[in-house]
Amino acid sequence: MKKSGLGRGLDALLGEVSEAYENESSTKNGVVEIPLESIEPNPYQPRKHFPQESLKELAESIKNDGLIQPVVVVEDDIDGYILVAGERRFRASKLAKLKTIKAIVLDITKEQMQQYALIENIQREDLNPIELAKSYQALIELHGATHEELASIIHKSRTHITNTLRLLSLSKKTQEALIEKKISAGHAKVLIGLDEKEQTTMVNSIVGQKLSVREVEKIIKSMRLAKEEKKEKEPKRKGNTSKELYLMQLHEKLKSLGIKSVVGSDTITLEFTSQDEVDSFTKRL
Repeated sequence: MKKSGLGRGLDALLGEVSEAYENESSTKNGVVEIPLESIEPNPYQPRKHFPQESLKELAESIKNDGLIQPVVVVEDDIDGYILVAGERRFRASKLAKLKTIKAIVLDITKEQMQQYALIENIQREDLNPIELAKSYQALIELHGATHEELASIIHKSRTHITNTLRLLSLSKKTQEALIEKKISAGHAKVLIGLDEKEQTTMVNSIVGQKLSVREVEKIIKSMRLAKEEKKEKEPKRKGNTSKELYLMQLHEKLKSLGIKSVVGSDTITLEFTSQDEVDSFTKRL
């Protein structure tokens, strides 16, 4: 789906919700009281972490002042409803031991339900970096959109989209450290490109020694220089059939073209620091 089609779909969907909030007597999308037990969580919800302390505060507020903004649901095929948006409000209402909740009932497809859940969360800007990256990835896969098209739709820069998505290449343990705020997004971006063992070592160092992003950058730069120096000092095997000799020749060729690479015993890894470098390399191919 092209950018224009995706944009119109979002505008129409978000417009329906806005109209329902403004006009509770709307025949198409009305605000009704429905039993909390009849609502199932949204299977497409990108948020996986809901701090309990924050939920308790919201639950207390709902008990004292009521729910100001209704949740958004759709009727399921059998009986009851599926939550589209407002999971914090839904969870807090259950925590407050309420029996019913105000809800807007939409008539939308599963694809629109997934799309709205993603957009609603992205716009609230309270996802952790990994949840945000997964939301971007889900929207891209859902609509076949490019980074540029998604950036235009959600009003973010293409660089922001690309850099956020790169966080998904980190190891699971590094992602967990980022989610748990043991390391910052700045730290995480610097760790991209390291292997799993190196990431684990750096994460432990960041946490244990309270390293700044700049300090981590210096350490990683030193690590890469040491690797390159070690490779250069290794004796080259005789004969043109050597796999390592061939990779070193390729490494030197890439270097002359301005393309960074790291040579392993039987692998060569290309390194890019920006989307422009990726685009330039793709054009060369």
